[in-house]
Amino acid sequence: MGRRSERLSRQGMLASETGDGDVIQVVSRAFDVLRCFEGHEARLGNLEISNRCGLPRSTVSRLTHTLTRMGQLVYLPRDQKYRIGPSAVAMSTTMMKGLQLRNLIRLRLQDVADQLPGTVGFVIPDRFHLVYLEFARAANALGLHEATGSRISMATTAAGHAYTAALDPAVGDALIAEMEGELPDSAKMLTPRIEANRRHLQEHGYVVACGLWSPHINGVAVPLWSPQYQTYVVTTIGLLSAMYDEARLHREVAPQMVELAAALGSLLEGADGDIFSNRIERKSLPVTAHNNNKILKTGAVNELEAGTRRPRPPRSVRAGDGRR
Repeated sequence: MGRRSERLSRQGMLASETGDGDVIQVVSRAFDVLRCFEGHEARLGNLEISNRCGLPRSTVSRLTHTLTRMGQLVYLPRDQKYRIGPSAVAMSTTMMKGLQLRNLIRLRLQDVADQLPGTVGFVIPDRFHLVYLEFARAANALGLHEATGSRISMATTAAGHAYTAALDPAVGDALIAEMEGELPDSAKMLTPRIEANRRHLQEHGYVVACGLWSPHINGVAVPLWSPQYQTYVVTTIGLLSAMYDEARLHREVAPQMVELAAALGSLLEGADGDIFSNRIERKSLPVTAHNNNKILKTGAVNELEAGTRRPRPPRSVRAGDGRR
């Protein structure tokens, strides 16, 4: 009788955590809990997790208990807190194992960082944030300092503005509408800029954001399609505004970032081929030119990544003739 009651209780919890459509909310919320742990050493209690996730403490308690049983979290009795567990570490290590593509990307980022005194990054989206997969900076870089795994806001960064501008308009608007419910201040920052960002991306292939994250930092970002992640990824750079005002960004920085995105697009296109077996060499790679005189059309909806749409050809949001 006890086991039956426990089983019914779990079924009731699952039913109550299931939302509309095909999204099972209890799974989504479990990942929300794991996202709270920024870094392997992070230690959080249920109350802290509840505050970060915006979930009831009772729900968080059930989730952390389950995640601990699965090895995704570890409970620290002395601190009465949790930290990332061995299963989560093993999972992330397995996913990153042998990614020679990332080394090639890092070399490309470093080529630009050696010419510009800022931080050059390659980021992927994670709900309302972006995460650095790779980065590079010159020895004398000033201002913005990020690291692999760092999370940045979509609303306050050039990378976030470029990503949202690259999405199909209906999908981008839906993302911002969802953001309004959880991060209203971020949504208010993105909404008045989204149309201008789309137009500029359409015409020039990049997006500029000045002084949003900090009055001292300006940025340029270029989105491109990743077949590996089935979403748009973004290459971006942050520079001191005192050295690079908006005019200088357009004149000197943007052309290098567009060129970088084209090179990364070629790498991403070939990632399923010989790229994993070739020896890493620091040399220029040819960029395939696509003879496309039309605006790139969207393809099928990717159900796993907030409805991002894949353009054709899948390299940069710009075609060979400079159009999106």
